[in-house]
Amino acid sequence: MVNELKGIHHVTAITSSAEKNYEFFTYTLGMRLVKKTVNQDDIQTYHLFFADDKGSAGTDMTFFDFPNIAKGVHGTNEISKTSFRVPTDAALQYWVKRFDRLKVEHSGILKQFGKKTLSFVDFDDQQYQLISDENNSGIESGTPWQKGPIPLEYAITGLGPIFIRIANFKYFKEMLEKVMLFREIAQEGSYYLFEGGLGGNGAQIIVEHNESLPPARQGFGTVHHAAFRVEDRTVLDEWTARFESFGFNTSGYVNRHFFESLYTRVAPQILFELATDGPGFMGDEEYETVGEKLSLPPFLESKREQIEKQVRPINTVRSTIEFTKE
Repeated sequence: MVNELKGIHHVTAITSSAEKNYEFFTYTLGMRLVKKTVNQDDIQTYHLFFADDKGSAGTDMTFFDFPNIAKGVHGTNEISKTSFRVPTDAALQYWVKRFDRLKVEHSGILKQFGKKTLSFVDFDDQQYQLISDENNSGIESGTPWQKGPIPLEYAITGLGPIFIRIANFKYFKEMLEKVMLFREIAQEGSYYLFEGGLGGNGAQIIVEHNESLPPARQGFGTVHHAAFRVEDRTVLDEWTARFESFGFNTSGYVNRHFFESLYTRVAPQILFELATDGPGFMGDEEYETVGEKLSLPPFLESKREQIEKQVRPINTVRSTIEFTKE
């Protein structure tokens, strides 16, 4: 038997502006930029990683800033929404007031599968929600950004359930259960809750069965892929063999320097990645100044001069700023 997936590792989306994206995640959401780098397969494209205070696996939302890409269209067959965990129901009340003050469009506090949530969008119409950990058990969350602008008792601590809107639900359910070893644990209308590993908010997928919407079209404002956690290279190789035994094409082993990966497309427009918990983001930068310089993996370091000419400079220095928690 293969080792179960440990939970969600990261979600990667597409933004129309790395600058606006940095401002929104830093100053509005209070998540910490732990890596400013480039897309390793498209070096003229920024890749920004926002996570918890320590850059822990299971806490990071990342963004590509592809030049001249069109706006995406939401629909069926897409990873449709990303969740962020907050400690309590009371934290959601704080975020309603904060979003109102900062003019962030939101749904108000709702309840789904027994958890209180608050859905919202950014400047690209990227879809998010906050989810309360108050009644949660299962995989632990991360550490809020200690020096960020959000009071620690309300701050984002990691990733919660990812939402997937799918037309062929029967196939997708079978794939999740038989191939990826997730378990269906609840249903509310057209929404189905699956969880894997230790369970809880950090190891769940919410699947919406939707045959009425047209297919989504990827672009800025949409998710590129979602990644799930494995312990190490040995487990990663086990999963490569497992996917291929079920007839899926995979990328094979990919060394991303900050973690090791494999990729497979599990359904139309649904790209999944498996990624190791380590080595992590802190190995090549100091804790106090992480994310402030352009960080490149060793195999791209020789191209630094070329890359720095291709990507416009973005000021991400925060170590000299004292945020007021409000």
